[in-house]
Amino acid sequence: MSNIGNAELLRQARSARQEGTGYQRIISLFDAGSFNEIDGYSKSGEDYTEAVAGYGTIEGCPAYAFVQSIELAGGAMSKAQAAKICKLYSMALKTGAPVIGVYDSHGGRLKEGDNLLAAYGEILLKSNNLSGVVPQISLILGPCIGTSALIAAGADIVVMTEKAELTIATDGSGASSGEAAARGDCHILATDEPDAIAKVRKLITLLPSNNLSGNPALNPQNADSGMELTEQSDGRQILEAICDSDSILELGKSFGPAVLTALCSINGATAGVISYTGTIDADAGSKAARFIRFCDAFSIPIVSFVNAGSFTTLREASKLSSSYSETTAPKLSVITGTAYGPVYIAVAGHGANSDYTMAWPNAVISPLAPETAAVFLWNQRLAGSEQPLEDRRKLVEEYKTTEASPFKAAADGLIEDIVLPGETRTRIISTLEMLSSKRVSGLPKKHSNIQL
Repeated sequence: MSNIGNAELLRQARSARQEGTGYQRIISLFDAGSFNEIDGYSKSGEDYTEAVAGYGTIEGCPAYAFVQSIELAGGAMSKAQAAKICKLYSMALKTGAPVIGVYDSHGGRLKEGDNLLAAYGEILLKSNNLSGVVPQISLILGPCIGTSALIAAGADIVVMTEKAELTIATDGSGASSGEAAARGDCHILATDEPDAIAKVRKLITLLPSNNLSGNPALNPQNADSGMELTEQSDGRQILEAICDSDSILELGKSFGPAVLTALCSINGATAGVISYTGTIDADAGSKAARFIRFCDAFSIPIVSFVNAGSFTTLREASKLSSSYSETTAPKLSVITGTAYGPVYIAVAGHGANSDYTMAWPNAVISPLAPETAAVFLWNQRLAGSEQPLEDRRKLVEEYKTTEASPFKAAADGLIEDIVLPGETRTRIISTLEMLSSKRVSGLPKKHSNIQL
């Protein structure tokens, strides 16, 4: 065949493939004109492979992505598709750039039998080995069921649209995006496809390219205008006042709501922020622990705001404590309300390996809840009281303002400073700048054995 004939065949092949949903989705994910396809002409049987893969830039940041093409055999996983995805993972490992997997598939090519099992296993192995080396994001736009869900859920962050499905159950039970978000399998729930792609693009700008590249530098911005912190400010209001304007990307909003976790920028530098409120239950503890380990994998500074009095389960308390203790990324804690016993030790103080801990003047820091500690230590002062309930209340308040005050904690070396709410952002910025050069050499071990 002549060269002219080959050139025409190439034009026709490109035209046919670029009209597909998968190609259009990957183009919309990357910066205009930056996408370069990998293995664009590989075949799965008689047809093109059921996924589009390649690299480009997102807001100027290099990244890799694969997108399943629902119009090609329903996007079904095959040996050829797995080979293309594995090649993408290998390139990401060599060059140190994030990987985005876009899932929309009706399953696998069952006629491939054992080859299909091997294909799934190879992708899962590559993805797990890449974990902690480069950020991995799963974007689920349609069905993602069975083994595909196992692969997608292994990413650092999972983004879903409202119509997407995610479950390991092959019968599709529990697959809705709302159920996945409530289980903690989905970290960001988007309204539709353009919204989901926009959130992934924002994520890429907040994340380092790999575990050695350092924190990304963004344009310094002010916090949200008009937001003034007070001692009554809740966790969300605190984050809005501390983080740069429009930079907060909350993760796991529907899972473990006692803890708020988010990526953001503070004075132009990426940070992971955590706000603890009330009682830390099992879901909240697991959510925070995973977020801490994710931030630590990429040396993202962690800022914890603590206003919590207790844990509900030992397993998750131990898991959270281990996550903080093992983390070598910069860690800053701000006690904005209560921090009793195990909560202070596990998430706020030196036992949590905090580099710097500060507290608001209204903070209450105590080995036990003041209602218990005051009566236990000063019970003799209630003897013969004519108004025991009122005198008990006064006793508790006295304990809070003396033995459990931040001034007592500072005097005993439990915290480094006491700051007014309105000073918090400025102090956090200066402290994070000081900690930006933090270096830690750990003991020679493979990893800690934490509660899971």
